[in-house]
Amino acid sequence: MDKLKEIFSCIDNYRQEIIILQEELTSRVALGPDNGGTGEHEKTTFIKDLLLALHPDSLEEINAPDSRAQYGYRPNLVATWDGSQALPRLWILCHSDIVPPGDLSLWKHDPYQVWVEGDKIFGRGVEDNQHGFVSPYLAIKGIMESGHRLQRPVGLAVVADEETGSKYGLSYILEKRGSLFKQEDLIVVPDGGNETGTMIEVAEKSRLWLRFTVIGKQCHASTPNKGKNSLYGAAKLIVALERIKEEFGEKDELFSPPISTFEPTKFEANVANVNTIPGKDIFYMDCRILPRYGVDEVFDRCERIAHELGSELGIDIQVDTTHREDATPPTPVDSPVVKALSEAIKVVTGREAKPMGIGGGTVAAIFRKAGLPAAVWCTSPDTAHQPNEYCLIPDLLTDAKIFAVLCMGNANV
Repeated sequence: MDKLKEIFSCIDNYRQEIIILQEELTSRVALGPDNGGTGEHEKTTFIKDLLLALHPDSLEEINAPDSRAQYGYRPNLVATWDGSQALPRLWILCHSDIVPPGDLSLWKHDPYQVWVEGDKIFGRGVEDNQHGFVSPYLAIKGIMESGHRLQRPVGLAVVADEETGSKYGLSYILEKRGSLFKQEDLIVVPDGGNETGTMIEVAEKSRLWLRFTVIGKQCHASTPNKGKNSLYGAAKLIVALERIKEEFGEKDELFSPPISTFEPTKFEANVANVNTIPGKDIFYMDCRILPRYGVDEVFDRCERIAHELGSELGIDIQVDTTHREDATPPTPVDSPVVKALSEAIKVVTGREAKPMGIGGGTVAAIFRKAGLPAAVWCTSPDTAHQPNEYCLIPDLLTDAKIFAVLCMGNANV
């Protein structure tokens, strides 16, 4: 505990360094080609210099070819430090890319120039996912600057392309350098959590995005008998699809919310004028499905509902999938990474952590699909992708201490 007190004291002095780091990272815009940018190169180069200053035992650049990006590749970094004890390695994975700021009129200031209000740091990327880099980085730095060695072997991976599928990020690393990660390693992805830092995400629901194309017959609005109103058909279909909430209505208290969710979302534009009855309408539904249900089962039921309604109304309804991600096996709630994280959280904050499942998607699913148990965790106000995104300086300091406890081999795992 004396070592930890010295390390915590060092970390407590990093407030100004946090602000400077966030300023530097935010100003280096890391948008992938799918989001209108050229890649993550400038930010990754800056991060590489930061990591080199911590004298890693290895620092590997794993560049994924992408002809659309600057220099023809997407940059990934993997740094490792040896530990003084023969413990399983702690892996921390964060991502360098961000999402676009969206409507600039909704921002108080330039999203790529951070501003500070009290304990809040604002700017695009400060939470998602610069928080996920800054806290473990400062943990390692705090251990070294307080005169101690890492007791546990540690790896820090900074990956590209998380926001648009991870083809050029974690998926590429696992394809080319999968041997880096071992079954017994503790893998933490600091890219999601709650405001108290007590949620350890261990499972994700299946994701299914459906497109419903309703085809009727366009005509003048004054003679509706000459057409088939596709908008009316779409509205009736949305209501009819409500029944799947009951048919797939079982609960699993591991998840929040504990049910599968089926929500109509995007509606494409149809006719341009008021006095025309539309003959074609397209809308989408976002399905987040508990792992106990099969994705094909849900799709087939939606398709049957659409077919039955189409026959009733005399219209054609087509159903197709625009995105699908089947749930991977969860990380066991009693796995070493969950135990170690829970213990570290208790040591630093005195709070009891709770393993949970979510409806969103993270790169932890890619680890789990590869048979590598991973946990998603950080202390977060959850402002990712929003205008005026922010993170809290005290949260970063607390998370740095929790990572420091993990790096110092807190658990007998």
